[in-house]
Amino acid sequence: MTSGTAFAAVDWGTSSLRVWLLDDAGKIVAERRSGEGMQVARETGFAAILERILGELGASPSLPAIICGMAGARQGWVEAPYQDVPVKVDAVLAGATRVPGIARDVRIVPGLAQREHDAPDVMRGEETQLAGAADRLGGGQNIVCLPGTHSKWVEMSEGQITRFRTFLTGELFALLSAHSILKHSLEAAASVSPASNPAFDAGVERGLAARTLGSLFSIRAGGLLFERRPDESAATLSGLLIGGEIAAADRLFGLSRRVVTLVASGRLADLYERALELAGHGAHLVDADEAVRAGLLAAARRVWGSP
Repeated sequence: MTSGTAFAAVDWGTSSLRVWLLDDAGKIVAERRSGEGMQVARETGFAAILERILGELGASPSLPAIICGMAGARQGWVEAPYQDVPVKVDAVLAGATRVPGIARDVRIVPGLAQREHDAPDVMRGEETQLAGAADRLGGGQNIVCLPGTHSKWVEMSEGQITRFRTFLTGELFALLSAHSILKHSLEAAASVSPASNPAFDAGVERGLAARTLGSLFSIRAGGLLFERRPDESAATLSGLLIGGEIAAADRLFGLSRRVVTLVASGRLADLYERALELAGHGAHLVDADEAVRAGLLAAARRVWGSP
């Protein structure tokens, strides 16, 4: 067994998988990342993939594992039933479901459900990031933004998750850049970070002014009439969508120029920090990878005690 390992922490997404061996303080002993997300695991087998990776990392057959994300979905390994908001973060972690029929002690953290008829919503995986970021939040009410394919905005109060909203911002960018008329204007620039591009700022400003839908086709027209470069077009599209997301979140949660806790890494952190700055909101950045590991550590301690 890899020396000093207390448990395995697993973030199992739709298209990706991250496995860390952590010690009892949450420090990384070993790690592995792969494209064997839920879509692959449904065919190959969740248990087979996890056991293979843990074996490659040198983990003991008796090492417990705590999992968050889509492994707990209805189409995943074992369904970990949603917990309804409002709910305390600690109660969510305590509700981890044990995977039956295997020798290893494997638990899956449940997702969250918002059962409002006019605003139904669900999340899986982000609740663990919220748990990991909770210690960095101040007292009172907090607004947390978790960017991604399906961005989440969450309202928290004294350790309790009260309500949230999902925005398909990342998915819309992917769809529009690859499967709409805009693909001719973006070309390969769709994957280039536009955070430092002035066109991103301009796009954010229009999105904040609720002009996203009315400005999308202008990306195509600008390429035709003014020979705007693909990187400018990609920056504009990104800014329009993120600006529109922040404007909608402001209307929903009343950001009121408050500091937003931003749980993100890399390119997304750069984009959202700049967009929030343009919107007049400060951003307190929490690294997304660190947050999910800290949340899984808290879940492990809640389930098994101190590893």
